[in-house]
Formats: sequence, C-alpha cells, structure tokens
Amino acid sequence: MGRTRFTFGLSAALLAAPTLAAPVDLVTLYKDLHTHPELSFQEIRSAGILAAEARAAGFEVTEKVGRTGVVAVLKNGKGPTLLIRADMDGLPVKEATGLPYASKAMGSYGDGPMTPVMHACGHDIHMAVWVGTARWLAENRKAWRGTVVMVGQPAEEAGGGARAMLADGLLTRFPKPDFTLALHDSSGIPAGTVSVPQFRALSISTSMDMLVRGVGGHGAYPASTRDPVALAARIVTGLQPLISRENDPFQPAVITVGSIHGGTKHNIIPDEVKLQLTIRSYDPKQQQRLLDGIARVAKGEAIAAGLPEALMPVISHSGYGVPTLNDPALAARIKTQFETKLGKARVVDLDPSMASEDFQYFGLEAKVPSVIFWLGGVGQAQWDAAQKGGPAIPSLHNSGWAPDPAPTIATGVESMAAAAAMLMPAK
Repeated sequence: MGRTRFTFGLSAALLAAPTLAAPVDLVTLYKDLHTHPELSFQEIRSAGILAAEARAAGFEVTEKVGRTGVVAVLKNGKGPTLLIRADMDGLPVKEATGLPYASKAMGSYGDGPMTPVMHACGHDIHMAVWVGTARWLAENRKAWRGTVVMVGQPAEEAGGGARAMLADGLLTRFPKPDFTLALHDSSGIPAGTVSVPQFRALSISTSMDMLVRGVGGHGAYPASTRDPVALAARIVTGLQPLISRENDPFQPAVITVGSIHGGTKHNIIPDEVKLQLTIRSYDPKQQQRLLDGIARVAKGEAIAAGLPEALMPVISHSGYGVPTLNDPALAARIKTQFETKLGKARVVDLDPSMASEDFQYFGLEAKVPSVIFWLGGVGQAQWDAAQKGGPAIPSLHNSGWAPDPAPTIATGVESMAAAAAMLMPAK
C-alpha cells in the first residue's frame, strides 16, 4: 500500500530543540546513540545520556536501577501516574547499512567472544523518542497533570532488564503507575504511521540451549563414532512436525533453530554440537507443549542413534513466560486519541507479532493497564520502492535495518505526547 506524505506539527519543533545540557537535536542524538550501541546490562553510556537529558529537562533522576537502568520522575500536581519505558540495549550484529553513522562498536557477553554490536532493533529510536517526550512534558506542563515516571530499561534483548528493575524496587522506590506505556519501531509500516494492538501484541518467548552429545573420532572411520553432527541435523528436521502436524493452525507458534555449532576440523567428528533455539506462542500451555515436544524429539533421535542414557541431549531454557497483551480498553482509548491527533490515515492495523518483549512485567507487577504500540520506521522512498517490487525492507534484527530517523522520531514524540496528555489530563 502507498501512503500520503505527512507534516509533523507537535514534534517537528522538538527535533531542533536544544537541551540545557547540550545544543543537540534529537536526530543528532539518535545518530550518536546509533553509532555507540551497548549490549545488555552494559548500557552505561546510553544510560548516562538519558539521565543527563532528563535532569536538564527538570526531572528527578536516579541511575543504576536494576544495574544500568534509569528512572526519571516529574511531578506536576495531582493526577494519575504514568510510566513510560524505553529500552536501551543493542544486539551482537555486524551493521551493514552503509550509513555514515553506522556502528563499528564491539562487545561481548561476559566471558564470551567479542562480536560487532549494532542497534538492529531500533532501541536508539526508542531512546531518542524518550528524550523528546521528556522535553515535551517538561515544556508543556499546562497540558497535563499528574506524575510521569520515565524508565530507561536495560537488557530487553536478554529478557532480564524489566525484572531486574522491579527487583531493585521500581514500584516501591518511585511512584507506582496507574498506566504503563511503551512503543517499538516497526519495519512493517512506513515512517509517519503508528499501530495500536487491541489485545495480542507480542508473544511468549523461550530461549533454549541444547547440547547434543556423541562419541567423536576420525572422519575417515565414522563407524567407530556416534556422530553428533548427524544427530543434530536429524533433531532439527524432526522438530518441524511439532508445528506442521501437532500444532493447532489457528494458534500461532514458532520454533526456530538460530544457531548450530560443532566441530573444529574437516576430518574430526566432534564429541558435541550446540544448538540455540527460540520457541514462541501466545499461550502458556501451548508453550509448554512445544518445550516438551522438543525434549521428546531430541531424546528419541538420540535413542535412535544408539546413544546410551548418559549421552542424551542436555537442554536448558529461559525467557518470557507470558505474552505481551495490551489492555483492550486502554488500547481502544489510545487508538482513538491517535486517530484524533494524528489523523486516521496515519493509524494502521497490524496482525499480532511473534516477536517478544519484557515490557509486560511492569504492568503485571503493578497490576495496572498497559499498552505497547508500533511506530513505523521505513522511509518514504524505501517504502514506495518496496511496494512496487523493489528491494525488500530489512526486518528488525537484520544487519541492514535502519529507520528513517527524522519522521520516525517526530511521530514517536507526537504520539507518545498525545497519549500522555490523554492519560494525565489537565484539570
């Protein structure tokens, strides 16, 4: 589909608004954040930037909440309390956008290998919108009443950041919210548009590590071994019927083997192969069925390969145990607000996503309504070309994903400010 070109009223001025800390506009800030991504729980520089920006806007700021998280509070009379979250971490992906501000950063998880790092999921956009929203709230106090709690969250990609902040007293050390709100950039809609899921937003996600064991030896004498490479291949193919034949086709589910590593040399059959999987659905019982099915297939293939009990595959997993579900009443209100303030043409509908988030833990722990919405990030020319059969648009987590910053940030601030003003109305 095509789209009309939009002008940006509310937040166009914010894109060029200097802060008291530094005369830097939001697009320049975004490019700086994009150039300097940091992995989960290592967001020291990013957190420092958010903290400095919030202080300059007049917020009371606390750093190192949940290790590297930021909490900025602004009180503006009696009224509701709104929590607005932005995540900060990058991904171990080598950037291939060719942009002049492309990341050349390197990083590692703990004792793991050094890898390139990039903001392949758009958390740099989220942070720039967070700063712009904080500025708007500070500069337009006549437009709202209440308390805003701005949260810069670490480690969304690792799945532990929200819970780390909650464990560090987010809901007891700071004002407890009446609503929680977040956005996420999207490669599925053009810049200038938004989409508000009315219930199902993002799926349950389980990250699984599987150690496939065998008996190694010389590649010239395979009969003297129990080849874990061949076994791992059979396990991977054996997982497919869990979706194609055992899953209700009206219940979305995904099993993806994202990593397989084993062996060191052409002529050596290794002792083990390591698999990394992601498993996704929208129902906890279905998720458990998938996990049990994977364990069953892995053990069955190992038995068929002639392995003894002591060499059965070893499986461990962690992740988000619940889906991200928007509160329907709040989602409907926010969608109506966006249609009113942005125009109906800029508010589009999307199917539920099989991506996952840990934002839902804030609302669940506080027992308050929550909404996360999608922010279009695809530039006009790129979008139009793709609709005409041109190059495909890179997805999130792809090394080529690069939002069009100016209209994306402008629409993010415009929409987030509109939602905040609605939820914290001036009396």
